[in-house]
Amino acid sequence: MQTITVEQIKSIPTFTNVPDDQLQWMIDNGTLKKFTNKEKLFEPGSKAEFMFIVLEGEFRVYQLNEKETKFLDTVGKNTVSGVLPFSRIQQYSSLCYSCGDSYCFLLPKEKIGDMIRKHYELTECLVHSMTTRVREFTKQASQNEKLMALGKMSAGLAHELNNPASAMARSGKELKRHLSSVPQKFKAIMKMSVDDESIDFVNELIHSKLKADLLPLSTLEKSNLEDDLLDFLEEKNVNDADEIVEALVEYQFDEDELEEMFDVTGEKNFAPTIIWVASQLVTEKMVNDIKDSSDRISSLITSIKSFSYMDRGQDMTTTDIHEGIQSTLKLLEHKIQKQGHQLDLKLDVNLPHIKGMPGQLNQVWMNILANGIDALEEKKGVITIVTSFDIENVKIELIDNGSGIPEEIQNRIFEPFFTTKGVGKGTGLGLDITKKIIDRHQGKIKVSSTPGHTNFTIILPIDNKI
Repeated sequence: MQTITVEQIKSIPTFTNVPDDQLQWMIDNGTLKKFTNKEKLFEPGSKAEFMFIVLEGEFRVYQLNEKETKFLDTVGKNTVSGVLPFSRIQQYSSLCYSCGDSYCFLLPKEKIGDMIRKHYELTECLVHSMTTRVREFTKQASQNEKLMALGKMSAGLAHELNNPASAMARSGKELKRHLSSVPQKFKAIMKMSVDDESIDFVNELIHSKLKADLLPLSTLEKSNLEDDLLDFLEEKNVNDADEIVEALVEYQFDEDELEEMFDVTGEKNFAPTIIWVASQLVTEKMVNDIKDSSDRISSLITSIKSFSYMDRGQDMTTTDIHEGIQSTLKLLEHKIQKQGHQLDLKLDVNLPHIKGMPGQLNQVWMNILANGIDALEEKKGVITIVTSFDIENVKIELIDNGSGIPEEIQNRIFEPFFTTKGVGKGTGLGLDITKKIIDRHQGKIKVSSTPGHTNFTIILPIDNKI
């Protein structure tokens, strides 16, 4: 390609309706340049000095940092980019190079002013192209932010749900195996000849153990009790005593209780009775384990529904700030515990409900708390949450003792697309979205940060008049 014509430019959709004389002006004031394979169109830190139109070939764009390179996009034929009218771009933050031989038309930045003053239709089409590009990029970045947040939450939920689900499956399998031996034990019971008084004694003892609020035993206490009970059972000629002693220790039977049962049931009936009692206790424990696991799963699902407000609308409604924070913490629990962090909750029990959009506010808590946990990195840190109120507003403080936010960028953290995280770890929209949600609630958000202490303070009106 040696030259460029008006017809070639006009074949590009962006310029279809631009008068020929304006396109000719653009051609006369720009240059046609050939880029060979791997030749750079721009790189991080290079000044944005021209508008460019890809006429043939394609370019690839990458985001670079010290640890990794991330592919961002392919810039193909007919793409119009670079410095466009009213664009505020000063320099590039990414790398763009040619794939094979490519041809670009370059219009110097210095000519943009003349274009704006003299060529309305040309300026209009380029401004339209820029606004469309910004809209599409913002939409994609917002979608990426949502996907990243969903990915973080899903990872924690998968772990949290897997634990009780695995426990349920394990307990169910053990319960099935355990119940398969019940007929044989029942057969031994049916051969017994005992009076009502003995039956009532055994039933009352079982019920008392099931209802007792037992304090946990230390490992040494358990070991000593197991030895004592095992010696007693073997002395009374109970077969397979080692198989039932664990259940008796679990419910903290002692020798005096077993001795009393022996006296009530008699030597002949003691062994089948204590085996039956242990069997009932094992069944009860397994059922309780399954119930605890199912309750845990139910609690997680409730937290998800509360966090997302999936069963309610998004209009202003009476909102419990503490409920939203607790639901968010439930979803982040795995991440907090995995890294050994601590929670310090100083929640005012009298905090009033406010008028708000609970689902959106939960997104605020998620964004800030997740960032705080990330700031703690691998060290065992502390996340502190403080709530308070006055006659008009509630105040929520979300504090971490992480590395802090450098003072020179604290006034930029709420800007769209600004991020301190590495490539692929942040879109720069989390805190931008957070601020917009707070603004929507007619509230305020501010940050103060020094190494070891970062405090996000949020003020929300109690009676929102929106």
